Amino acid sequence: MKKIICTLFIFGLSLQYSAQDLLDILDKETPQVDQIVTATFKGTRILNGHSIENRKDKELEFLISHRFGRVNLGFDELFGLDQSNIRFALEYGLNDDLTIGLGRSSFEKTYDSFLKYSVLKQKKGANSFPFAVSLFGSIALKTIKDFDPSDKRTFAESLFYVGQVLIARKVSSSFSFQLTPTYVHRNTVRINEDPHDIFALGLGTRIKLNKRVSFNSEYFLNFNESKSINARNSLALGIDIETGGHVFQLILSNAITMIEKSFITESTDNFFEGDIHFGFNISRTF
Repeated sequence: MKKIICTLFIFGLSLQYSAQDLLDILDKETPQVDQIVTATFKGTRILNGHSIENRKDKELEFLISHRFGRVNLGFDELFGLDQSNIRFALEYGLNDDLTIGLGRSSFEKTYDSFLKYSVLKQKKGANSFPFAVSLFGSIALKTIKDFDPSDKRTFAESLFYVGQVLIARKVSSSFSFQLTPTYVHRNTVRINEDPHDIFALGLGTRIKLNKRVSFNSEYFLNFNESKSINARNSLALGIDIETGGHVFQLILSNAITMIEKSFITESTDNFFEGDIHFGFNISRTF
């Protein structure tokens, strides 16, 4: 009887080790699939500035952005609602990693175009990568005739350029952040003391409140500023609401403009003294 028990015990051990060897072989031969982290932000904008997100391949997005006057203008101006600045834009995904856009703002009658390209993606798995990186470049053309007729601006003098590196990480399902080193070049400045080149650093965050709503914040710190205006750093707070094919953003900001060359370098209002502009972004994807 003892011999039978010992035999069965040894046989059981051999089966266990054989099964473990088989599992080890399968683990080694099974390809490890990396999981790309998605939905770091819900839309292509954090609030004023671009997020890491792109349009998908052959997706077309129609974006309407609106900013009103300062809320501290009081009841006579209906807390800023009597004043407004609007931008319309079309943005198209040439592929999953490359988006092109074209927009027109009522502020200074400005036309702008941009490219945004995803260089690296945040991944989980064997070849994990901790954050996502995209490159953004835009060009803007100011067409308002605010010059002396005898000193008309040339086409080149009306151009502005912006370059950004978007570095984002989705820390958890509820929290994401983005760092945005920024370079702005202005072909024309108001006075000679104003810099043609401005460097800034943006910080954006997203806190998910529920399945469809998140709280977003955004701040841009300028390292050198214009001397001709009392320029202030851009600050924005807002709510993202996802409704099917729409992403609706409600925004409070000290910037009344919606393109990088303007809200990063030309904002003059003090958020903490009540110079707050209510606005919204609404997008529809086709």
